[in-house]
Amino acid sequence: MGPEPRLLDLGEDAVVKRLLAALPIPAPDVLVGPGDDCAVIAGSNGETLLLKTDAIVEGVHFLREAPAQKIGRKALARAISDIGAMGGTPKHALVTLVLPPDLTIAYVEGLYRGMAEVATLFGVSIVGGETARGSQIMISVALTGSATAGAVLRSTGRDGDLIWVTGRLGGSIKGHHFDFTPRVKEAGWLTQNFRPTAMMDLSDGLATDLPRLALTSEVGWEIDEALLPISEGCSAQQAWSDGEDYELLFTTDPSIEKHLMMAWVQVFPDVPLTRIGKMVPLAESSSLLQHGWDHFSK
Repeated sequence: MGPEPRLLDLGEDAVVKRLLAALPIPAPDVLVGPGDDCAVIAGSNGETLLLKTDAIVEGVHFLREAPAQKIGRKALARAISDIGAMGGTPKHALVTLVLPPDLTIAYVEGLYRGMAEVATLFGVSIVGGETARGSQIMISVALTGSATAGAVLRSTGRDGDLIWVTGRLGGSIKGHHFDFTPRVKEAGWLTQNFRPTAMMDLSDGLATDLPRLALTSEVGWEIDEALLPISEGCSAQQAWSDGEDYELLFTTDPSIEKHLMMAWVQVFPDVPLTRIGKMVPLAESSSLLQHGWDHFSK
């Protein structure tokens, strides 16, 4: 027998798939387990609960030289973005901090000011957490939410659906990865008025996240690259693969295209909405030469 494969030999999605195979069968109240932006749990009185955890790590998601307040804001905003991408409202957060002991207390207070800023913006209560010593900074957020109209999944896209993205893509390293505003309001409006057939947020880049949505929906995709809403100063390749856009990627029935566009520009005139392609049978799917973010890729 050869050596055991390493994480970098497998890639992130394959690593997760192998880990999930060892999990016990979920309880009956688990409506959606691992594999979507959030877990979906059946609550009391017909309520749909959303559960999300997310972590940012020094040297991977930020550098220590960045303003602490921006780092803290990003840590919570990422989880809020995932709740929003399922048509949910974020509720309660638990925060775990792993901190080198040589940090100043002013720096750590800055992290919390950033989290408090975005928590206030979205009505999130930070209700507890944990601290631990480590060699580098890590912030882990566990967040609850609710989806009163039922969660929108990434696994329910259909052949013939149109593919949409909000905002502009690429170049997040220039500052957007710190300053983005989670599309909670936009996703909630979509869910109530033009319910997407599938939806997720773009955290790892369109080149990684679109295939994930398509794979779980068991369909393929066809994209017109000329339609990509590219950030100023960026290339199409960056729009595909930079990641950390935190925009919405969603699909809809083609019959609502005109009405959706007309209503969107009235409600969200400052947020671009772009139809970039359509879902097709799996056998007809496009192949992507670009690759988005993968935590364990070579």
